This record gives sequence, C-alpha cells and structure tokens, in this order.
Amino acid sequence: MTQLPARLQEIVEDFSYCEGQEKLEYLLQFAESLPPLPEWLYDKRDQMDHVHECMTPVFVYAEEKNGRLTFHFDIPPESPTVRGYAAILQQGLQGVTPTELLAIPDDFYYQMGLQHVLSAQRLNGISAILAHMKALAQDIQSR
Repeated sequence: MTQLPARLQEIVEDFSYCEGQEKLEYLLQFAESLPPLPEWLYDKRDQMDHVHECMTPVFVYAEEKNGRLTFHFDIPPESPTVRGYAAILQQGLQGVTPTELLAIPDDFYYQMGLQHVLSAQRLNGISAILAHMKALAQDIQSR
C-alpha cells in the first residue's frame, strides 16, 4: 500500500474511528473548515481548473512554491459533502510535492469508509477532484 502524506494519513485514521453517520458528520465539519477563495484569485477564476465530472461546480487552483503545492478551491456552500472532501484534500496535501501527490491512490477515500455514507455518483465526483489535482501537479512537474 502506498504511504499517504502524514497529515492525510492522520485524517484517514480519524475517519476510521467514526462509525456510520459519524463519518458524514465529520465530513461536514471539514466542509465548514474550507476557507473562502483568496481575494487574489477572484479575478483569476477563469484560470482555475473546472472539475466537469462533478455535478457540483468545483474549481481548483494549484499554487507551487519551492517545489511544494498548495491548493485553493471554489465550491458553493450548498454542497457540503464536496466541500468537506475538498477541505480534506486541501489540509491533507498542504505542502506536498507533485511526486507525493501523484503517488496517492485514486481511491484512498475507501480507507475512510466514505463509500458507506456517500452515493456512487458523489464518490465519482470526489474522485474527479483528486484526478484534477493530480493533472495540475503533473503540469507543474513538467515545467
């Protein structure tokens, strides 16, 4: 099994202690922690990557400094599960290298048990968010 970055591994382990609806409640707590889009990105929304596969309008922007990544998300507050997953990715992957991000299994969320509280359609959408983050990381890595 691929080793997850330390902070993401902590989040995955925290979810493993939750049972049933507690997983969904914990996910919603993450949704509340997703910061608003930074002001400097307001006028650059057209440069953000749109996750078309997700039913919710999801936009992601990758910022690279000294080989380390930071991701910013623009997701409507009416989509708390998607916001929660994005917050998990934002917090769990803060400061990773493109190589570390590309090594994360696409379905790592199964370790969190999210498949027990989210529909298959929602799981496909959240998988697409990670896929877009990986595509952005690959673009950055190839520069």
